[in-house]
Amino acid sequence: MVPPYRPLRTAQPFPAEVGRGKGHHFSLAALGRIFSSVKQLPYARRSGPTLLLAPMAGVSEAPFRQICRAMGADVVLSEFLSSEAIRRRIGRTLEGAEFDEIERPIGIQIYGADPRAMAEATALITEHYKPEFIDINFGCPVKKVVQRNGGSGCLRDMDLVGAIIRASVAATHLPVTVKTRSGWNDESRDPVGIARRMQDAGARAFTLHPRTRTQMFGGTANWDEIARVVEALDIPVIGNGDVQTANDVVRMVAHTGCAGVMVGRGAFGNPWLFRDARALMDGAPRPPAPTARERFALALEHARLAVRLQGDSRRTVIEFRKHFGWYTRGLHHATDLRARLFQVERMAEAEAIFAAYLEPADLVAGVA
Repeated sequence: MVPPYRPLRTAQPFPAEVGRGKGHHFSLAALGRIFSSVKQLPYARRSGPTLLLAPMAGVSEAPFRQICRAMGADVVLSEFLSSEAIRRRIGRTLEGAEFDEIERPIGIQIYGADPRAMAEATALITEHYKPEFIDINFGCPVKKVVQRNGGSGCLRDMDLVGAIIRASVAATHLPVTVKTRSGWNDESRDPVGIARRMQDAGARAFTLHPRTRTQMFGGTANWDEIARVVEALDIPVIGNGDVQTANDVVRMVAHTGCAGVMVGRGAFGNPWLFRDARALMDGAPRPPAPTARERFALALEHARLAVRLQGDSRRTVIEFRKHFGWYTRGLHHATDLRARLFQVERMAEAEAIFAAYLEPADLVAGVA
C-alpha cells in the first residue's frame, strides 16, 4: 500500500484562489480560526475538519476505501446496504459490511423504510462488524430505492424519518449519523427543518447534500444551506456536494464552517484529492500533480488490491474498468487509451497498455 500521507508542517502562504465566489478569499490565519472552531465528529481522531470518503454503490468498496485512507481520507464509509437484506442475512449484502482494520475509522451505511428492519440491521452490524458508527441514508435519489420509500424517498414522511432514527439509536451503543438532501422537491425544501428533526430524533452528526431529490445531481449544490444548518444545529455537520478539487474542500469549510467534508465523485480516479486537501488545510506545500506514470502505478495497485480482496480475477478486472477510465482522465489521447482499457479482461492486459503508453519519452508526464 501507499504509505499514509504525512503533510509538512512548514507554514506557507495560502493559495490566493481559495474562496468561493468573487471577493471570498481567506488568509491562512482566518482559515486557521475557522478550522479550529469547527465541532468535532464523535468518531474523529484528529482536531479540525474531517475528510470523509462518501458511501457510493459500486465504488466505495474495500479496495477503494483502503486506497483513499492511505492517501489522506480521515474516515471512510461502506457502500449503502439494504436493512432488509441485512436482517435476512443475505450473503452478498453482509459482505459489503466487512472491512479491514486499516480502514478504521469506518461507518457502515444502511437504508430502508421499516424502523424495525433498520433497528435489527443496526444491532447486527454493531454486534458482528463493530464499526465506529452507523450512518443512515436519507439521500439516495435512485429510482429503485426511492420507489420503496428508501433513501431520499423517506423525506416525504418526516414522521417515518424520526421513527427510523429513534429505532436505530435504541438498537446500538454506537453513534448513529445521517446523510440526507435538502428536501424531496423545491416545494418541500427545508434543510434546517429536516436537520433539526433528525437531531431531535437522536442523530449524532448530520451530512447534507444541498440538492433536492428531484434535482438529482443537476444544478449547483447550495452551500449556503450547509452554512445555515451548521448555525442551527448543536451536532456536527458535514458538507457534501460539488467537491471536485482540494481547493473545493477548503472553500466549503471556509464558506460553511462545517465539521467535515464528504467527497464523492470528486475522488473518482483522484484519491490524491485527500492528500492535497490535507496539505492545504495544514498550510503545507501542495504536492505536485501526479504524473501519468504515478497515475498508472496507483491504478494498478488499486486493481491488484481489488483482485486480492474480491477474488475472481476476470470478473474483478471487468468491473474495475470504470476505475481505469477515471484514473486516465485528462491524459493525452485519453479517449483512445480508455477504449483499449474498457476491453481488458486480465491484469496483464492493462499493464501492457500502460507500459505502451509510457514508452514515448515526451508522454511520460502526459497530463493535458
